[in-house]
Amino acid sequence: MMIKEKPKRVESFSYFVMYKPFKVLCQFSQAEGKRTLKEFFDFPKDVYPVGRLDEDTEGLLILTNYTSLNNKLLDPKNSHIRTYLIQVEGIITDEALKKLESGLAIKIRGERHKTKSAKAKFLVEEPLLPERVPPIRFRKNSPTSWIELSLTEGKNHQVRKMTAAVGFPTLRLIRWKIENLTAEKMLSGDVLEIEKTELYHLLKLS
Repeated sequence: MMIKEKPKRVESFSYFVMYKPFKVLCQFSQAEGKRTLKEFFDFPKDVYPVGRLDEDTEGLLILTNYTSLNNKLLDPKNSHIRTYLIQVEGIITDEALKKLESGLAIKIRGERHKTKSAKAKFLVEEPLLPERVPPIRFRKNSPTSWIELSLTEGKNHQVRKMTAAVGFPTLRLIRWKIENLTAEKMLSGDVLEIEKTELYHLLKLS
């Protein structure tokens, strides 16, 4: 008599990339008077964000139900590069850019933290980005400038604290890239489903 083997269970995982808009919470549960991820796409019930963007930060957000991806991306030992586009108050100086690159002391949850070395670049032209709603309030006598900042760590409100520490407070903050995964060509609120092989290739994961 031939004994049939039980079919192996095939795991089904989903992977999404989203451009999170300004003033949207990184959660699905309702919050009074707040917008959440739930209104933008009919995500599977077990999908959750990998890492978080605060309410006032826009840009690239990965969502999945595959827990191992969360560990691979957020483990500090893996040092994945995250690139931000930042509009700051004032015309940023070379001295301030050098301080952002070399590392500086900021407070994280009440404790002193020395940031790791980073890459900071002044953007001569304003980047082409989805419109923010509401837009940054224009002030004729208060010039602004744009910088690109690439980090390998992601502490609580780190980017805002870094630019404030060098004298140029953040006005608008967009997470633009994680390794080679980019928000380019996405509109605010866009959600794209992506294959695991493509996502891992862009994120430089094995």
